[in-house]
Amino acid sequence: MRKSILLIAAILSTSVIVAQKRTKDTIDTEEITVVRPYSPSVSDAFKIKVNPEITDSIAKNQVSYSIFSVPVASTFTPAKGKAKVLRVDPSAPVYENFITGGFGNFSTPQAEAFFRTSSNDYNEFGGFINYHSSQGGVKDAILDDNFLDTRIDLFYKQEERDFDWQLNGGFRYQKYNWYGLSDTIDYTSDMINTITEDLNYSELYLGGIVDYSDSFFQGATAELYRFTDDEGSSEFHVLAKPKIEFPIATELINAEARIEFLTGEFFQNYEATDDIGYTFFNAGFNPNFEVLRDNLTINLGVDLVYSAASGVAESKGYIYPKVTASYIVIDQVLTAYAGVTGGLHQNSFRDFTNENPFVSPTLNIQRTDEQYNAYGGLKGKLASNVSYNFKGGYKNERDKALFKLNASRTDGVTVVAKGYEAANSFQVVYDEVSTLYAFAEVNVDFSKTLKFGGNVTYSSFSTANEAEAWNLPTLKATAFANFNRDKWFAGANLFFIGERKDEQVFNIPGVLINRSPELIDVGNYIDLNLNGGYKFTDKLTAFAKVNNVLGSNYQKYTNFNVQGLQVFAGLTYKFDF
Repeated sequence: MRKSILLIAAILSTSVIVAQKRTKDTIDTEEITVVRPYSPSVSDAFKIKVNPEITDSIAKNQVSYSIFSVPVASTFTPAKGKAKVLRVDPSAPVYENFITGGFGNFSTPQAEAFFRTSSNDYNEFGGFINYHSSQGGVKDAILDDNFLDTRIDLFYKQEERDFDWQLNGGFRYQKYNWYGLSDTIDYTSDMINTITEDLNYSELYLGGIVDYSDSFFQGATAELYRFTDDEGSSEFHVLAKPKIEFPIATELINAEARIEFLTGEFFQNYEATDDIGYTFFNAGFNPNFEVLRDNLTINLGVDLVYSAASGVAESKGYIYPKVTASYIVIDQVLTAYAGVTGGLHQNSFRDFTNENPFVSPTLNIQRTDEQYNAYGGLKGKLASNVSYNFKGGYKNERDKALFKLNASRTDGVTVVAKGYEAANSFQVVYDEVSTLYAFAEVNVDFSKTLKFGGNVTYSSFSTANEAEAWNLPTLKATAFANFNRDKWFAGANLFFIGERKDEQVFNIPGVLINRSPELIDVGNYIDLNLNGGYKFTDKLTAFAKVNNVLGSNYQKYTNFNVQGLQVFAGLTYKFDF
């Protein structure tokens, strides 16, 4: 015991001697006696008894600023997390997956499913499946008018250290019929029985996205597809758009490049004298310089494109303006904007069939040269719950694509070789079209449960060679209303399409016919659609739709009437894995 006491005393003495030899620290020291570790509890926290009232007398002005970004080398990589879904009702659960199924008159089943999951915090993958078909039932249709549209989309997304990337792929199959026979031709039953009216489209596609968060190379998008039909047509398309950003002085220049390759062929032309082949290679560069000055924003850009073509067009270069400006006259109340833009639009067989599935597989594929589109407008809010947008402009397009009826190769008696030659399919013609247009839109959030609005577009077309701007309406309008309260929801959509013009020409092989071209007035139409439903639980919802409520037997395309009153109902189930 005595030895232990002497040893402790010696150690303490040594510590004192060493401490005395050190340079004196400039920071004062204090002795702290720890009685016990502090264990905080909720009851220790100070509680605010009432909500404080904050009176801010400082006027709130919009602040415009720019940042000169200089890259700084760093090995620090923050941990990534998954994005959260913004919910109107935070207490309501959000489910990432759903299954929808329903059935309607005209023997119309439809099913949809979306699923998404992940194997770790840095990836996610999933897909979307859709099936929609109908056995037909168009009034007075003599040929089959059923249809089918089904598709499968898959995706995989991965978050890396300095960038994110995503892959998409899928398959789509569509079935339609050239059922739109002309009312001005007396078809015999023997001739009708020889028509093969069904057509099928298939598409296989793959795409990808790369997104860099902190680099002069901002990322890129890419897609490719192969599109075919059962008439011997095929098309292959590749499109890539890389983006870069670099500073000049205190401003930034954004630029997007475009690399596009399109090639395809049709088994024969409409006269059945030869096949049709086309190939386009487009390379473009679009730099854009943005200037921010107080309430004024100006984008100065230009689009430089060179298009090489073979088979149906010539190779040439294009220069387009990309200039836009906006000025905040009254914050959140009135903003004036204007611009002059243009661009080269590459038409394709797939794009035409998506817009009008009743085209014939004998098309002339060209580019549309939108030389300029000059516009100006006003937008803002008339009140806190009323927004508006008024716009007017003038544009000029060379080789604008117009849908027009193919020449009929039958007088009602002569048998046709192909199912699309009986005045029941469309060609694409090109013309230089100038368009003077006006657009108006108003949206009203009447309350948290009721919203409504609509827009209207008026266009005046002028053509250089064609007699009319075929199948383009002068007036288009839409209106909507949505109601959502507690477990009930309902909505209505109204569409109006004005009168259009088309032309019927006769070209019967080996037959001299005295019928001159006939100008066709394709009447305007109104389509009213209603929908509603009830949420049994957060997971299960019942819904119903009533389309074409007015039962109008209108023509969306010349000679192609639509189904009448359509009633559809089903269930949606949401879930998580």
